[in-house]
Amino acid sequence: MSRSTTSTVAAPAVSAADVGPTSDHMRLAGYWACFRGIVWREVLRFLHQRERFLSALVRPLVWLFIFAAGFRQVLGVSIIPPYQSYVLYETFVTPGLVGMILLFNAMQSSLSMVYDRETGAMRTLLVSPFPRSFLLTSKIIGGVAVAMLQAYVFLAVAYYWEIEPGAPPIPLPFGFAIPHPFAGYITVAPALFLSGLMLGALALFMSSVIRQLENFAGVMNFVIFPMFFASSALYPLWRIKESSPLLYEICRLNPFTYVVELIRFGYHGQVDWVSLAVVLGCTVLFLGAAIYAYNPSKGLIGRRGGPGAGA
Repeated sequence: MSRSTTSTVAAPAVSAADVGPTSDHMRLAGYWACFRGIVWREVLRFLHQRERFLSALVRPLVWLFIFAAGFRQVLGVSIIPPYQSYVLYETFVTPGLVGMILLFNAMQSSLSMVYDRETGAMRTLLVSPFPRSFLLTSKIIGGVAVAMLQAYVFLAVAYYWEIEPGAPPIPLPFGFAIPHPFAGYITVAPALFLSGLMLGALALFMSSVIRQLENFAGVMNFVIFPMFFASSALYPLWRIKESSPLLYEICRLNPFTYVVELIRFGYHGQVDWVSLAVVLGCTVLFLGAAIYAYNPSKGLIGRRGGPGAGA
């Protein structure tokens, strides 16, 4: 009996040096494509919903043009940090209204997450090969990009209402400098990003708790309005302390107070280190809670059999 022989062709040896850089490059390109797609989807959704853009501006503009003008003489603001002199009430309340834009936009992003979960669109996102934490963080950053766009449009309108940031000029190389008041629009950008990230993480965690879209309105009333009114967005904390010590302590425990103060100081080219620490700490806490809640084996979504529960 003859033995049949089969010839095998040996594959050329590939070293780790040949595979490593290309593999890392492809991996980074995949992450970037995923991140860009999620963020761009949020931006396109916002651009296609013009009524959402108008409603996000009408609310703070009504407060600025009507409420602030009516209370200008009643609610005078003394010299408190970061202000170097007496300021009009419109100047004081503007950072709080910017915080309102970030807060409402975060809740809108939470609403979109609940809607995507009911329609099944979120299942496609969560079962992708990318880490769940990366996907959820990209979702938050997409909402922050939309919120910052809304905030800057509002600040542009406030500029023509003679409300200017108080940041000093920012020196540049070769003797150039970004003049006042445009420097304030640059120094406030990190504060807007960090604040939007914290509020977006909180809203993402809330979306894991809300079971149905119909329950979202009630949750908004119990979260948005207490957070906004029990803060330093509309009144200085020292005035609240004079009228109600209990309300003052509630405002001090409210994370949104530190969001407003971080934006207020950044708008005037300064840093409130206490507010920065609180915002960063709350961002890590809320983001960790949101990632845990969307964990298919441990989180709230998985326990209810939600999207990605079997992924």
